[in-house]
Amino acid sequence: MRRRARRLPRPGCPGSGEEAAAMSKKRLQQLVESLSRSAKHFNRAEVECLIRLFDTVMSESHSRFAAVGFDRNVFRDTLHRAFGMTDYVLMDRVFRTFDRNNDNYISVVEWVEGLSVFLRGTLEERIKYCFEVYDLNGDGYISREEMFQMLQNSLLKQPSEEDPDEGIKDLVDIALKKMDHDHDGKLSFADFEEAVKNENLLLEAFGPCLPDVKSSMAFERRTFQEKRKQ
Repeated sequence: MRRRARRLPRPGCPGSGEEAAAMSKKRLQQLVESLSRSAKHFNRAEVECLIRLFDTVMSESHSRFAAVGFDRNVFRDTLHRAFGMTDYVLMDRVFRTFDRNNDNYISVVEWVEGLSVFLRGTLEERIKYCFEVYDLNGDGYISREEMFQMLQNSLLKQPSEEDPDEGIKDLVDIALKKMDHDHDGKLSFADFEEAVKNENLLLEAFGPCLPDVKSSMAFERRTFQEKRKQ
C-alpha cells in the first residue's frame, strides 16, 4: 500500500476531551468501568485513553458509520498509521478477529478488548489470536492452501525467481513438517499451539499480524503519554 502515513491524532488523555467527539461523561465512565474488567491488560486510565482515541479517530474520519464504529477502511488506515501494517490480506484478517460479533464494524468495546491482546496479550492469548487470523475460512484448521495464500501475499514483494510459487510451496512443506504433529496435512489449533510453545518464533509463521515492539511502544507512548506525566 503506497500512501503517505498520517500521524494518529493525539487523544489528549486524560483531560478535557476537547479533541474527542461528544460522548457524555456518564457513558464514558460506564465504558471505562466495564472495559477495565474485560480488557484486563489495561488499567482504568489507559482504557479511558483508548476510548477517547477511538472517539477522536471516528470524528476525524468523517465516516457515515461513526455511530456504529470503525468500518474496514478506517480500521485498516489506523493499523497502517499506528503500526506500519501494509498487507491487505492480514489487515482484513485482523479486522475480522477484532470484530467479535461479525457485524463488519469495530465498536469501541471491540477496539479496546482487541488491543488488549494485540498489544499486551499473554503467549496463550496471542497464539489463539494468530490462529484465528491465519484460519481464513474459519473451519478450525490452517490448510495448506491458506498457508500458501498468506505466504504468497506477504513474501512476493519483489519476486526474483522464474517460478516463485515453487519456493512458497517449499516453505509450506517445511512449515507442515515442523508444525503438523498429527500428520494430517493441515494445522489444528493443538498443532499450532504445540509448535509455537516449542518455538515462539513460529507465532507469526504465516505473516506479521501483531505489532513489532518498536511500533507498539510508540503507540502506547503517544496514546498514554499524558497519563504518565501525571
